[in-house]
Amino acid sequence: MKHFRTILAALLCAAVVTPSFAQKERTIRFGHLNNTDHPVSFGVKRFTEALATKSGGKMKVLEFPANQLGNESQQQSALQGGVQQMYSPATTSLAGIVKEFGLIDFPFSVSDFEQADALLDGPLGKALMAQLPGKGLVALGFWDLGFRNVTNSKHAVNRPEDLQGLKIRVIPNPVFLESFKALGANPVPMPFAELYGALESKAVDGQENPFSVILSNKFYEVQKYVSATNHVYAANIILVSKKFWDQLTPDEQKWMQEAADEARDAQRQHSRAAARKAVDELKAKGVQFNEVGAQEQARMRDAVKPVVDRFAAQYDPAIVKLYNDELRRIRK
Repeated sequence: MKHFRTILAALLCAAVVTPSFAQKERTIRFGHLNNTDHPVSFGVKRFTEALATKSGGKMKVLEFPANQLGNESQQQSALQGGVQQMYSPATTSLAGIVKEFGLIDFPFSVSDFEQADALLDGPLGKALMAQLPGKGLVALGFWDLGFRNVTNSKHAVNRPEDLQGLKIRVIPNPVFLESFKALGANPVPMPFAELYGALESKAVDGQENPFSVILSNKFYEVQKYVSATNHVYAANIILVSKKFWDQLTPDEQKWMQEAADEARDAQRQHSRAAARKAVDELKAKGVQFNEVGAQEQARMRDAVKPVVDRFAAQYDPAIVKLYNDELRRIRK
């Protein structure tokens, strides 16, 4: 009888312990603001595939593109509250909770993709991401959005003077506002969802976005001039709700990070190829495209330097020093 009770107790313990070793099925709602033909959507799909493979199909991702889960602030709040699991906004949207993310928006800080990747994947990017868990968010890396460029319905922008007086829609971000003021433009902060209508009605003369965004949102229908100002390198960040992240096992967290790394590399290649293709397609649509020469870009950089210095003085000095040290390193 005693032997029987010992066996029964062992079986009961096994019944309790065994399920904890079984991989739990998880469904991840991944939202973003872009259309399904955008490189961010490509990144979500690659992440979905990689995570499914690593988890043996137990971790499933459902994509919600094109503001389906709300605007930037709504999705960010949903992640912080644990209602939504993942989200990939432009880094700009995080400056409201960690102001040092504004460093990424400084104009003319990097001149090519190699420099951009080195800045974001290196110590600066890691220092910025380390600020997010305290805000209810976990970051898994950065995706490519591309260099931002000016479009308008008035004339080509070849030099700083060509921006004089143009009403340019900008992200509601102080660095963008002050930078375009310094260049002589009249910046108008406006939600992205309202932009096409404002361009069509001539409420604003132009806007600034990466080439793929310009093409995907059909701005060529209401904008004749596309100028490669390359004034800001833009990135998206891969965010996870910390409340969701803390529920994951170490293995699940490892799979998510590895899937994010794989998706990052593929997304960047795809995004940059899409940007090159977008320029050709925009030309085919009839826009007047022009490059901005290095000398005129340098003049623009000089014009916005006081803005950069003013905002840098408002940030954590240690992170600003790291930012400047990293720029010196990657520019060599």
